[in-house]
Amino acid sequence: MAMELRQQLKLAQQLVMTPQLQMAIKLLQLPQLELIDHIRQELEENPTLEELQEPSLDMSGDARLEQAEELAKASMDAPLEEVKIEEKLKDDYTEWEAYFDDYGGSGKTRNEGEEKEAPKYESFIAKKDSLEDHLLWQLLMSAPDEIEERIGSAIIGSLNKDGYLEANIEEISKIAGVTIEETEIVLKKIQAFDPVGVASRDLTECLMTQLRHLNIEDELVEAIIKDHLKNLENRNLKAIAKALKVEIEEVVEAISIIKSLEPKPGRGFNDEDPIYIVPDIYVYKHDDDFIIMMNDDGMPRLHINSYYRQAASRGGDMTSSTKEYLQEKIRSAAWLIKSIQQRQKTIYSVMESIIKFQREFFEKGVAYLKPMVLRDVALDINMHESTISRVTSNKYANTPQGIFELKYFFNSSINRVHGEAIASAAVLEKIKQIIESEDPKNPYSDDRIAQLLKTEANVDIARRTVAKYREMMKILPSNKRKQY
Repeated sequence: MAMELRQQLKLAQQLVMTPQLQMAIKLLQLPQLELIDHIRQELEENPTLEELQEPSLDMSGDARLEQAEELAKASMDAPLEEVKIEEKLKDDYTEWEAYFDDYGGSGKTRNEGEEKEAPKYESFIAKKDSLEDHLLWQLLMSAPDEIEERIGSAIIGSLNKDGYLEANIEEISKIAGVTIEETEIVLKKIQAFDPVGVASRDLTECLMTQLRHLNIEDELVEAIIKDHLKNLENRNLKAIAKALKVEIEEVVEAISIIKSLEPKPGRGFNDEDPIYIVPDIYVYKHDDDFIIMMNDDGMPRLHINSYYRQAASRGGDMTSSTKEYLQEKIRSAAWLIKSIQQRQKTIYSVMESIIKFQREFFEKGVAYLKPMVLRDVALDINMHESTISRVTSNKYANTPQGIFELKYFFNSSINRVHGEAIASAAVLEKIKQIIESEDPKNPYSDDRIAQLLKTEANVDIARRTVAKYREMMKILPSNKRKQY
C-alpha cells in the first residue's frame, strides 16, 4: 500500500482563553485582601491607571458632589504637571541613632551636601522574640564559661517549637566536644530557665521539672506523672485509683494540680501569624428583607489617565512602539476595571441567590440550614458551576448569624425519618448542642447521641456517622469527656 502526503481543511471549534477572560477568572477567585494587593501592584506597573481620590469630608455636600463629578469625568483638558519629590522630616520625629552618629562623641559633623540615611525599617516594627533568642539571652546572662556556652548553644539549637529536646545527650556531647556529664549539668540549668521545663526530653521530665520549680512535693501527683500518664490521657481515673490504692477523689485533686502545669513550654513563643478574615460581603436585615453590601473598604477606585488616553488617540510625535505600548497599557487598564466590576456583580448575584435558598438560616440560625449544591445556585443565576465554585472559594460573608465562608452554605443532605432532608452542617450543630447539654458526670455515648437525634430532631444517622461528625468538631469521646 502506497503512502502519500495530503493537505486537508478541517473546521473545528476551540475554546481560547483571551487575556480578558484570564484576568476575569483570576480576579474572581481572589479574596478581598489579595485583590487589593493585586490592584496596588497594577497601579505601580501601569502608568495609564490611576486611583480616583475621594472627596474631602470637610467640604459641603454641593462641593463634594461637584468634586466627585469632576473626578469621574477625568477632564481631558487637565495639563500634565511635573512631578516634584520633596523629602521632609516631621518636627516631632527624631531618629536617635542618627542623632548620636551625627553629634555624638566622635567629633564629626555632617556636611551640608552629605546625604542622610533614611530611617531604618526595624525602627518601626515590633519583633517578637523567638524561643531560641529568649533562651540564649538567659544563657548569656548567667555568665557561662566558654564550654558551658558551647554546650548551651548546642542544646538550645536542638529544641523543637514546643520546647522539647529532639537530639539525645550523646549527640549534643559529640557536637560540643565534651563529656555526657558536663552536658547533663548544663541541660539541668537550661531546664530551669523561663519557660520552666524547656529542653525536656519527654512529657514526664517536663512536668516533674515544673513540680520541683513550684516546690510541690506530692507523692500521688508524682506517681501519676511517672507511671499513669496513659490512664490520665484516657480519663481512666478508676484504674489510677486502683493501682495507687487511693480514693478517686484524691486522684481528682492530684489531676487538678497536673492541669495547672504546661505540657508545651514553647507554646508562648509560637511565631505563627494569626489569620485575619476580612468579609467580602455584608448582609444586614432590614424589616423583613435582607440587604447585601459589598465591602469596598480599602478598594481603590480606578480610572484611566486622561492625558495618556488623549496622547494615544492623537499619536503626535510618538514612535509606533511608544504608541503601541500606551495602547496596550490602556487596554490592560480597561480590562482590569471591567473585570473588577464584573467580579463584584457576580459575587453579589451569588450572595443574592444564597439568601433566596437559605433564608431560614439568616433568620433563625445554623439549625435551619438547608441542603444545597453549587448546581442550585448556578441554575438560579444562569452561570456555570465552575464560576460559582470560584466565587465561593476564600470569600466570607458577615451575616446576622456570624461570619461564614460562602462554601459553608453548600452542604450535603441527610434524610430524616419524616419530612424533608436536612443539611449536614445543621446535624453537626445539633450534635454540638446535645453534647453541651449533657451531664458532665455521665456524658452521652455516640450511640445515645444517635438515638437522641432520631427522637428529638427526626434525624436518622448511624453511630459511626455521629463519631465522624464529633471528630470533625474535635470533640472527645464520652470516656474522655467524663468529669469526676
